[in-house]
Amino acid sequence: QVQLVESGGGLVQPRGSLRLSCQASGIIFSSYMMGWYRQAPGKQRELVATITGGGYTYADSVEGRFTISRDNAKNTVFLQMNSLKPEDTAVYYCTYRGIFWGQGTQVTVSS
Repeated sequence: QVQLVESGGGLVQPRGSLRLSCQASGIIFSSYMMGWYRQAPGKQRELVATITGGGYTYADSVEGRFTISRDNAKNTVFLQMNSLKPEDTAVYYCTYRGIFWGQGTQVTVSS
């Protein structure tokens, strides 16, 4: 049974930082894409970043501010978010291969 559990969301001021974590179980973690998506109120879910054995992909809106990484020994993928902006406010979802999804963690950027 595949399980993805996100953590690390919260309320942060503009220009602040947060680090999201996604603990995975029931999968061959190191072999496939892991990623982060987000969904703001009234908007469609959108790609934030993905990581595979071959490299990384970032949305233009987060390039240079966010960093995705993974710890294969701990079956965990991270999203380091720096220089946060109010428009980064959303529920952030972890995904495995774009097929399995976590429950989401809320990130709110506000003063």
